[in-house]
Amino acid sequence: MKSTAHPRSVSIVTQTRVRPEHNEDFARWQGETSSTIRQFPGFLEQQLLPPNPPLQVDWVILQRFASLADAQRWLGSAERQKRIAGAAPMLVGRDDVHIVQDEADGIRPAPVSTIISTRVKPGKEAEYRAWVRRIAAEQSKAPGLQGYRFEPPVPGVQEHFIAILRFDTEANLRAWLESPVRQALLREAEPLTEESHARIASSGFEQWFRDASPTDGQLPVWKMDMLVLLMLYPIVMVFGYFVGTPLLDRELHLPFAVSLFLGNIVSVFLTGLLVPWIAGRFGWWLRPAPGREVRINLLGAAFISAVYAAMVFLFLRAF
Repeated sequence: MKSTAHPRSVSIVTQTRVRPEHNEDFARWQGETSSTIRQFPGFLEQQLLPPNPPLQVDWVILQRFASLADAQRWLGSAERQKRIAGAAPMLVGRDDVHIVQDEADGIRPAPVSTIISTRVKPGKEAEYRAWVRRIAAEQSKAPGLQGYRFEPPVPGVQEHFIAILRFDTEANLRAWLESPVRQALLREAEPLTEESHARIASSGFEQWFRDASPTDGQLPVWKMDMLVLLMLYPIVMVFGYFVGTPLLDRELHLPFAVSLFLGNIVSVFLTGLLVPWIAGRFGWWLRPAPGREVRINLLGAAFISAVYAAMVFLFLRAF
């Protein structure tokens, strides 16, 4: 007799960066948040990896729930929004949230993403961040959401706020983009923004991980994303500094659109060569041993985040 199927447990993996002067305040805030989430329906456990400077500068927080519905209810809950609003003055940099079913075969094989670039009116940044928290709460209820990433501007490098949303299918993504709830929120943001653009793209990374996943089904998309970024960032940075700016821009005076296109060709080619190599060295993390998934997922995400931080630090010093 077959046992009755139960919903797979779901983990919310969050990476967040805290202003150095607020580390102790954030630790107290996290303790209070832990007390709140323990009382939430479907909550199973929480694990924290605090920062370990100078390499690991992000907090990595894993919250596990009995089902996807329970996790979505927490993400969109008034309790969570109140906690996030209280922490907002302590945070700097990106918000990065992944919704991960704890069994890899539960992740659908055709994820799609939308990249939304928004220019915010000067002086409206704080109001826009508050609006982002509201729309994040609503989109967490959308069917098929697998995670989101929010990147603020970087002075002198990136002038726009960037939001990346990932869904399991294009139909679910378009349903959210065209939903009345989102359209109403976009109208609320109009007084805060100058322009906004969205682009839909399939992940397209699976072919780079075939050797790491020959027979065991689809790898978690958030892990593939992290490894691709691990290779892509230094390629773009080095090419832009040594080739793009001095040669294509200053010497050849190519239009920005042409220079960017040529840079993308080089970046895609080199990333395609390097990602299979790095995937082979992270097999222990891509396919964790049974019974140790939670710990290995956290350790791998923390290690890669530390490498991100080290690369940014080195590039800031070198360039």
